[in-house]
Amino acid sequence: MPSLYVLKGQDYGTYFDIDEGTVALGRDASNQIRLHDTEVSRRHAEMQFDGESCTIADLESSNGTYVNAQRIEEATVLRTGDKLQLGGTVMLFTSATDKTPDDLSDKVDIITSRELTGDSSRIVRSMSQHEGSNLLNLDFESDAASPWLARARSNLQIMYRTALAVSHTLDIDQLLDRIMQLIFEWVEADRGCIMLLDEQSEDLVPKVRRNRRGFDSPERLAISKTILDYVMQHNEGVLTSDAKEDKRWDHAASIVQMGIREAICVPMQGRYDVVGVIYIDTSITPQQIIQQKGQQNKFTDEHLKLMIAIAHQAALAVEDTRYYSAMMQAERLAAVGQTIAMLSHHIKNILQGISGGGYLIENGLQKHDEDTVRKGWTMVEKNQGKISTLVMDMLTFSKEREPDPVPSDLNQVVGEVVELVEAKAAEQGVAVEYHPAENIPTLTFDPEGIHRAVLNIASNAVDACEDRSDGRPPGKVIISTQYDAGSGIANVIVEDNGTGISEEDLAKIFTIFVSTKRGKGTGLGLPVSQKILKEHGGDIHVTSRIGEGSRFTLELPAVPSGTLADAGPMAETGERQRP
Repeated sequence: MPSLYVLKGQDYGTYFDIDEGTVALGRDASNQIRLHDTEVSRRHAEMQFDGESCTIADLESSNGTYVNAQRIEEATVLRTGDKLQLGGTVMLFTSATDKTPDDLSDKVDIITSRELTGDSSRIVRSMSQHEGSNLLNLDFESDAASPWLARARSNLQIMYRTALAVSHTLDIDQLLDRIMQLIFEWVEADRGCIMLLDEQSEDLVPKVRRNRRGFDSPERLAISKTILDYVMQHNEGVLTSDAKEDKRWDHAASIVQMGIREAICVPMQGRYDVVGVIYIDTSITPQQIIQQKGQQNKFTDEHLKLMIAIAHQAALAVEDTRYYSAMMQAERLAAVGQTIAMLSHHIKNILQGISGGGYLIENGLQKHDEDTVRKGWTMVEKNQGKISTLVMDMLTFSKEREPDPVPSDLNQVVGEVVELVEAKAAEQGVAVEYHPAENIPTLTFDPEGIHRAVLNIASNAVDACEDRSDGRPPGKVIISTQYDAGSGIANVIVEDNGTGISEEDLAKIFTIFVSTKRGKGTGLGLPVSQKILKEHGGDIHVTSRIGEGSRFTLELPAVPSGTLADAGPMAETGERQRP
């Protein structure tokens, strides 16, 4: 489903899903998407989602509706990554699904050499990516005869390296530091700074500051507000050289007072907005300017053009990084919302069970009916067990933990699980058989973790055999253990003759909150069991057929007692010894 994530404004961080049909946006509480922004009209805009595409239209609002910084006059189709602005609120749009590309399988053929007819093509030369990049480092004889060609090739090399720099990181600080480093390699600047526009305060915030090697200045870098204001307001890069002679600058402005002889300041223009500025200068005092009056300018129009191009590349990278961060935040919020919704549903059902049991207890006490009291207490105990299991599964799945391996008897641990599920199975008319292997030695593993993993699988097996309305034989669950000393593997196998799992569901049964129990399961048991096995360096393998049942094999590295090395993620270094 499409969504909006608020990047800027009073509702910053809020995530809105776009339901199919008409969705109103505005300040009034009657809107499906309510924005707490005084610059937003009561009914500001309207979105239409038909299941495939999403459009937005302005409802004659006071301040207008903008898509990618352009005011819209009619319904506009939205695409993933579009920025919507209503008043002072900026939101990121994400579509439901990206458009599936056309199937070109009938237009492109990949043929073997045997199928070639009349084509004697052969490979005459191959070249690696590294060799191809060396084109920018070759010394062409024509460079001496053509300074223009030399400069063009140099600029191409600069842009190539800039593109590489911005593509190798999603960390904005690392990105900007690398950009500034490259600028100082190419331009003879004394000082430089990159500032980004804060999306909330709309102030320029310094992110990177650098001095030329060997140029040590204890003074703070003072940047002319005159220059910054012009660059931001006009979205133009500027080259200043003795600025008092330029009509655009007031002779009393800050630039003259600072004594800067040359400076370049360029906007970081992205796809939609200016995200910041890049500033470099030669820090020369007024006395030095007088002494070096005839010196040729260091910065030229070519440097200005190059800096504008670099700033554009950097701005695109900053936008991509922010977009990626916003997408990750949106996914986290969606996951949190899903978690809360699922937990609320299951906790509500459990509380209803406890409330029902409490009612029976109260009714039985009033009538002195011991059987009713006992029945009510059984309901309370059963639901207490459910909420305990739910909490333990949530803690197990959410916490990063190392197994606590101790010498343990695998058959005994599995036997304890069998005793627990037998009572539940008897209530549902399901038989449970246990076949422990006789050759399993004492192994080193986390007994509490393995107990929980096997219990989840075994409980699911019993539940799968509950419905026998189709006349099939009574439900049966067979639990067994195996040990292979040669491969160093111990297995716990849980088989049932229940309903089985379809191939489609089989691919996602270990996904959190995905359950095949038709609303009875939490969707936590299998993911928790798999997590525990993987923490031990093992895994869970499943085979199943609809109408015939399922077989779960819990594969565990068999680490003999007293040997804690080579146990995969569970490996210890010997500091912890247990009797």
